[in-house]
Amino acid sequence: FLLKTHMKPESVLYVSRQNASTISTTFANRLEYSKQEKTLVIILHNLQKNDSDTYLCVGVLKNTTALSLNGSGTMVLVKEGEQTGCSHSSWIFCGLTTVVVMLFSALICFVLCRVDVKKYFQKRKPNVVYEDMSYSSRRNTLVR
Repeated sequence: FLLKTHMKPESVLYVSRQNASTISTTFANRLEYSKQEKTLVIILHNLQKNDSDTYLCVGVLKNTTALSLNGSGTMVLVKEGEQTGCSHSSWIFCGLTTVVVMLFSALICFVLCRVDVKKYFQKRKPNVVYEDMSYSSRRNTLVR
């Protein structure tokens, strides 16, 4: 037997010599066990706060109804822990981060639209004044 002994005493698991088992409805789909010769390994899944208790393994002596106690049991204390999935606060953080990124992107687009970006990338025509200084053109403009 695997028994809960203090808070809400109940039989959690019973395994017979013929490997027939009875699992408490409280632990249905949350308990696995494996039996090899004289060893029984029990695994409890998805523990909840009300599963906190002292658990005790006991055996029934052959041809008697007396229980054979071996040890004082194991105390299991289930505390509230962090969820493995996305919690409410992480969804808020993800949402706020998304909004900030979108606003920043909109600001960049607005600035780029307001600034004439083309003029920074176009080849500028140099501001050059051409004056013919050759001898033939100066000959007619000589002042006396």
